[in-house]
Amino acid sequence: MQELKNFIKNTIEFSEQSWGILQNCISEKEFKKNETLLKEGQVCNAVYFVGSGFCKAVFNMDGKEVNTAFYFENSFVTNVKSLTTSSKSEYSIVACEKTKTVQFDKTRLLAAYAESHEIASFGRKILELVTASQEEHSNSFKLQTPRQRFDNLVSNHPDILQRVSLTQLASYLGVSRETLSRFRAVK
Repeated sequence: MQELKNFIKNTIEFSEQSWGILQNCISEKEFKKNETLLKEGQVCNAVYFVGSGFCKAVFNMDGKEVNTAFYFENSFVTNVKSLTTSSKSEYSIVACEKTKTVQFDKTRLLAAYAESHEIASFGRKILELVTASQEEHSNSFKLQTPRQRFDNLVSNHPDILQRVSLTQLASYLGVSRETLSRFRAVK
């Protein structure tokens, strides 16, 4: 919980009064490796802050997993489309190792927005961060070669090669395991 409080204070002006209100919207939740935070077909009713561990967003494409995002410590995890439109999620969010989160309940959070403009501003900031990250990944497929995507990923997340399996990483980058192995050999 302290990681979240520190993140908030480093992101936006936030009073102790707003923190008190926000605490009614959140709960700590721990997930085991391979446990699902959000299952494909469910409506997303929460936002998660990752305190430790990491998660992935994964589509099931005819029985094959396609990884589209990884969420590490001090980041937020949600399905923005499902959360904001109450539509069914097209993908799952799964813990890749033991993961400790702080869960924001959507209904309670929306009610807290009316009580505190600081909480409303923070909620917008969360959605901006998640959306910006998704847009960055999407743009990388439009503007970069697979090698450039790999190099940028390693530069921005140097420990990713130790934490994410080659199969998952290859899927995320849109390359084969063999191509990823060649990239790693040259690095």
